[in-house]
Amino acid sequence: MIRRTIREWERIAYGSGDSEIPETQADRLAGVARTSTFSGREGEGVLEHGRKGLRALGAVGVIATPGCQLEILPKIEGGGESGVSDAVLRQRLIHMLAVTYDLPIEAGAMTQLGWQRETVLELLIRLFCAKLIDAVRQGMPRHYLEHEDDLPALRGRLDVTRQFSTLAVSPQKLACRFDALSPDIALNQVMRAAVRKLSRLSASPDNQRALRELSFVYADVADVSPNALRWDRIVLDRTNRRWRDLLSFARLFLSDRHQQTSSGSIDGHALLFEMNVLFEAYIERILSRSLAGTGFRVSSQGGHRDCLYEGETGRFRTRPDLIVRLGEKIVLIIDTKWKRMTPRVDDPKQGVSQADVYQLMAYGRLYDCPNVVLLYPHHGDLPPDPIRCRYSIATRGANETLIVATHDLAGTQGGQRESLRQLVVNSQVFGASLVDAVDHEVV
Repeated sequence: MIRRTIREWERIAYGSGDSEIPETQADRLAGVARTSTFSGREGEGVLEHGRKGLRALGAVGVIATPGCQLEILPKIEGGGESGVSDAVLRQRLIHMLAVTYDLPIEAGAMTQLGWQRETVLELLIRLFCAKLIDAVRQGMPRHYLEHEDDLPALRGRLDVTRQFSTLAVSPQKLACRFDALSPDIALNQVMRAAVRKLSRLSASPDNQRALRELSFVYADVADVSPNALRWDRIVLDRTNRRWRDLLSFARLFLSDRHQQTSSGSIDGHALLFEMNVLFEAYIERILSRSLAGTGFRVSSQGGHRDCLYEGETGRFRTRPDLIVRLGEKIVLIIDTKWKRMTPRVDDPKQGVSQADVYQLMAYGRLYDCPNVVLLYPHHGDLPPDPIRCRYSIATRGANETLIVATHDLAGTQGGQRESLRQLVVNSQVFGASLVDAVDHEVV
């Protein structure tokens, strides 16, 4: 098994001699990448298939073909963080996934994982298998389901219609309809589908062994394709609440909304995440938790106001990344950017795109919001403290401001929540009395 790791926007050579991977494997990897939901119309949104190498683009995760796994780790666009190991980036990515998708990954489990030895995919599979094995040892959930069978003795109630039609020539059998406690329910069908898919994805001997054991446990459960699973029939109550966390894992592996895990006619699979989307969703989760109980509400991809109108018809609909409301009033708009911010000594604009500035100014005008924020990931080439640069819009000393800020993904959960809370509070869009009220309520 060939295992290679690269970072976003990096290139891996293929071919003969000193190349990282054989050309046949590179062609297969590129073929799987083209089937991804992130590939775009030209099929090159995940990997750029060059003459002598593959270049990772804006998605991270793992692309797997028979005999080869290519792991793509996050990296701030346009450069890298000097001295940050793959293990640290791997850990950071799994932490972001855990927060965004409500994955139950405790600190103890995180410290025991083999960050250096395994890919992101294998680490997630290991966590899922460990939790699922522990859950089935406590007992699989079962429900009473209605059954029909032809039995020598009456069980339940007699199906009169079938007894005197289909079984009219077989009086020794009785057409019975009865309820029986069965494991073949929607929740277990989801778990079996996840185990089946992961059995094709994993290349780790330990994970394969655990998945074989789980396949045997779920042998009596119907094998339902992921597209036909009945998520709406899953009801969680006090008797099966411990399965809530496992459902989060299963959604991650089976959902096609955030990643493509099946490549159709291509022999291979992938588990991919778009970093722009993941960074936005992660910030939304952390910010929502930091503002809980303060009266402020955070929504993502909302607004939907049009820039232009042709008569009664609106054109060019907008969807700001994050909108912070106090009651019905929009008090702050945040646009997240998974891009590399440059030190001020290298560029007075710090790499901020003019198009991004224009976009935020348009949001402020459309949503009558005097304060807007461009939020970037912090990295090691910047000063230690997160950046908070405030600019007046249009004129000196204007009430309308644009804040350029960074968020440190390497900080603790509490530190990250406090940093984002302060970003909102210090935007001064609420007035001094409201700022004091927020500080008092949060403390």
